[in-house]
Amino acid sequence: MSEQAVLLQRRRSPATIPGYGRGRPPRNKGLRYPADPPRPEEVIAVMRAAGSGSYGLRMRGLVVVLWRAGLRIGEALALSESDLEPSRGALIVRRGKGGKRREVGMDEWAWAQLRPWLARRIELPVGPLFCVIAAPSSGMAWSQTAVRGGTADARAPGGCAAALCPASAPPRPRRRDGARGRADQRDPASARPLQPRRDLGLPTGDRHR
Repeated sequence: MSEQAVLLQRRRSPATIPGYGRGRPPRNKGLRYPADPPRPEEVIAVMRAAGSGSYGLRMRGLVVVLWRAGLRIGEALALSESDLEPSRGALIVRRGKGGKRREVGMDEWAWAQLRPWLARRIELPVGPLFCVIAAPSSGMAWSQTAVRGGTADARAPGGCAAALCPASAPPRPRRRDGARGRADQRDPASARPLQPRRDLGLPTGDRHR
């Protein structure tokens, strides 16, 4: 009997059959997972480490909106300058969870931290509140992937995420580097060189900043 026939005759797991778990309560039913937000001291340390340049002001503004207004990352990146009402201390979320519109408040201290970025934002092309700074994409939407990837430089001592990332957890190595290293050990001549990145006339790392 061929190997393919043996695989076809292998017994199928009941868990793969539709309706297997019907009527059974989930194992985590009734369990509560309390929130573990960072302490105010940690958030302020991150804001201080961001710096006072354009990128630092943008990061500080985003952090304070997420923290003091309680917005989700997608809601904060979708804000525009017309959604801000400093006179009333309010922000308008036009499309929140479930596509619903809502209005949230923010205290005066948070507005004071956001104003330096608002003054810098006027010099950039029209677009979202938290936008890309580097040309030629300046003024365009700042993606969530770029926001999270921007903290990679902060893994060094004194960086933006140093206050929140424990020093005992080193960054995860890239798979490409590990595979390339193993290929070099087997046969240096068989190691394929990495393809150069397409040149867009920008310094490396500034395409989405």
